[in-house]
Amino acid sequence: MEILNAINGWVWGVPLLVLLVGTGLYLTVLLRGIQFTKLGHALYLAFVVRKEPGDQPGDITHFQALMTALAATVGTGNIAGVATAIAAGGPGAMFWMWVTGLVGMATKYAEAVLAVRYRQVAEDGTMRGGPMYYLRDGLGQPWLATLFAAFASVAAFGIGNMVQSNSVAHAMNETFGVPHWLTGVTLAIATAGVILGGIKSIGRAASALVPLMIVLYIAGASYILIVTADQIPASFALIFQHAFTPTAASGGFAGAAVMLTIRMGVARGVFSNESGLGSAPIAAAAAQTRHPVAQAMVSMTQTFIDTLVVCTFTGLVILNSGLWDQGANGAELTTIAFRHGFGGEAGAILVAVGLISFAFTTLLGWSYYGEKSLQYLAGDRITTPYRVAFCLFVAVGAVIKLEVVWTFSDIMNGLMAFPNLIGLLGLAGVVAAETKQYLAAKEKE
Repeated sequence: MEILNAINGWVWGVPLLVLLVGTGLYLTVLLRGIQFTKLGHALYLAFVVRKEPGDQPGDITHFQALMTALAATVGTGNIAGVATAIAAGGPGAMFWMWVTGLVGMATKYAEAVLAVRYRQVAEDGTMRGGPMYYLRDGLGQPWLATLFAAFASVAAFGIGNMVQSNSVAHAMNETFGVPHWLTGVTLAIATAGVILGGIKSIGRAASALVPLMIVLYIAGASYILIVTADQIPASFALIFQHAFTPTAASGGFAGAAVMLTIRMGVARGVFSNESGLGSAPIAAAAAQTRHPVAQAMVSMTQTFIDTLVVCTFTGLVILNSGLWDQGANGAELTTIAFRHGFGGEAGAILVAVGLISFAFTTLLGWSYYGEKSLQYLAGDRITTPYRVAFCLFVAVGAVIKLEVVWTFSDIMNGLMAFPNLIGLLGLAGVVAAETKQYLAAKEKE
């Protein structure tokens, strides 16, 4: 654990965080702030135009691709990750999560452009795409493509599988008294019922479950924010004040220097929305779309929804409660804040249900990421064995201690970013050219 923690600290250290945010800033400038100027159009494409007119190549609609990517990103990071950032870095960490989300939208956009631009049609007619393909065929660096696929394959079994089933098992046991093994078996069967049908089955399930779970969670958080509306100005004041000034120790809070505040905000923000890690473009590559930019605009709304909406609601509920500095951390802190807001166990139940549903959909999204990564490395023959193994690991993850698994998979998750960001920077000109062509064609319509 000491060795793994040391490696994890290096992987998720300042260099990677600077590279992640720096790439987002560079792409924001290169694309002239497309995440701001075209956000309205992107939301329109995502939620109003469910399918573009005409026959388009792809396995699932662009809305289903968005929901599949959201399934993988809206997870424990939105409940436990936000609380961890505030508990360790203070209220100012929320500001840096927002910054990460805003520049991350440009990163997510660029990833999706390249994923659709360099995707391929497999022998069975399904789409193959993601960083593996734009690193190999666009950048001309197959060794980077292999590295990314290897890291993503391992991360899928850890951060995308056992860590999630373990979180569900704990929530079910603590809230409803359900044994870990029973949760593991049930979750494995439910996962098998979806992923054995492939991306079309995953897309249908995600498009049904993800909007419902996000709306229910936001509705519960909104109720608390309405009840505690008088605290919202003070919460925003804390966020902006401590984004640039140290946070003093108080109660169970150890205090935080500005550098720690920035590091926690950026790290948890990236962990939540995955912008720059290279996972989401694998789902984007499966979308039915007539132009890479159309799907990319849909994809960048994922980061907006995940970080600027869901994480913000969680953070404000925690800060409005006034209990952020009492020593609690992670999902425990979020549960305490929701329980305080509802004035009873209804808040704890909402957090538990949110955690369970978020973690389950993360399993679905990441199962697809791992499958495509392993297919790149080993070919189609790995597909069925992988899906069966993935379901079995869901059951295993629910009943074992995961300290080593969590840390190791967190390392793999971070290592995915390095080859992907090299690809984004190296192919930024392609992203800009595709964007210019699409926008010019739109002006003529």
